[in-house]
Amino acid sequence: MIITRKNKHMVCYNLSKKRFDVSIASVLVQNETPHVCVVRFQGDLTQPSIRAIDDQLTSLICQQCHFDFSGIEAFDTHGITLILHHINRLKKASCTVSLEGGSPHFQKLFSICQSNFPDEIIIPKKTPSFIQFFENVGKTVIDGTKTLSLFFSFLGELLHAMGAALLNPLSIRLRSLLYHIENSGAGAIPIILLTSFLIGIVIAYQGATQLEKFGANIFIVEMVTISAVRELAPLLTAIVVAGRSASAYTAQIGVMKITDEVDAMRSMGFSPWDFLVLPRLFALIISLPLLVFFADIVSVFGGMVIASTRLDVNFTEFIDRVKETVALKHLLIGFVKAPIFGAIIATIGCFRGFQIDSSTESVGKYTTISVVNAIFWVIATDAIISVLLTELGL
Repeated sequence: MIITRKNKHMVCYNLSKKRFDVSIASVLVQNETPHVCVVRFQGDLTQPSIRAIDDQLTSLICQQCHFDFSGIEAFDTHGITLILHHINRLKKASCTVSLEGGSPHFQKLFSICQSNFPDEIIIPKKTPSFIQFFENVGKTVIDGTKTLSLFFSFLGELLHAMGAALLNPLSIRLRSLLYHIENSGAGAIPIILLTSFLIGIVIAYQGATQLEKFGANIFIVEMVTISAVRELAPLLTAIVVAGRSASAYTAQIGVMKITDEVDAMRSMGFSPWDFLVLPRLFALIISLPLLVFFADIVSVFGGMVIASTRLDVNFTEFIDRVKETVALKHLLIGFVKAPIFGAIIATIGCFRGFQIDSSTESVGKYTTISVVNAIFWVIATDAIISVLLTELGL
């Protein structure tokens, strides 16, 4: 084989096949004895040429092999990694390998790649499914324990900051507080009014179907009013706000963490609690009772519409019946639940926001977790409060 250089490509003239082959690199293998061979590289040992080189070196089998790199003109990590792969393969086959030649830059890159090249590729063994199940359970328990520990730490710092703010009300950022009341409270009014009206219609319609059978049409008043103002209006409002505000709080704080705004705030001596957490917390504590008030009115109005159209209970009779039979405690219980729900939503939203790391993928992950956690704990807290109040006779 005669090898010449032309226009930065290797032109190889194959005497046996009587044709020209143009390639970016060439490997010449000489068998000095049946068990000894010399491999000489010519041209560019780069990524475009490794497929052809790999095909030639794969069939190389001997007891002693000498690699000569003196003819290499250009190289990169792709080519060197391929050479290291075949050197390791030969060594595993009890072949003695020796190296020679190469520019100082080639030798330097070769040594770096060699020091980081794995001796063998470890293929993980497939574990049985039942063992994998217990591993997943263990990981879930450990992750849950860590998250719970972080949450209690966050809650302790939050209570400390909240106490300091209540002792010094002037430290509360009023403009930020009003901004979050507008976004989290006023911005949620349309969707809350619509859903509350529909819930009032559904309760009254289903109740009317049953009450008509017993001629107890007038009791639709107690059914709609008590269930709406005591349970459904506060719960529905909290769920809607959790879907809007918990996700927004998590995403906002998370993006600030990714862009290092939180760290910059701390380095300048500003407390993230005063600027990021407390305004959002106080905003929901203040705005949620107001939203529940509007939800109570609209849901009861939806029940009044169905009572008037289906059961012949007009608006005047409905309102008079409410005054006579529905105690004020039901309305107050709904108002007491509202700030508790607001504190839960804001706390979870901010906590998950501070958990976001430097990756943008974690923003979507923790935003989803935030909404799910907020809705779950709102429903769980409502159930606990309802059971306790019922046992107390309220």
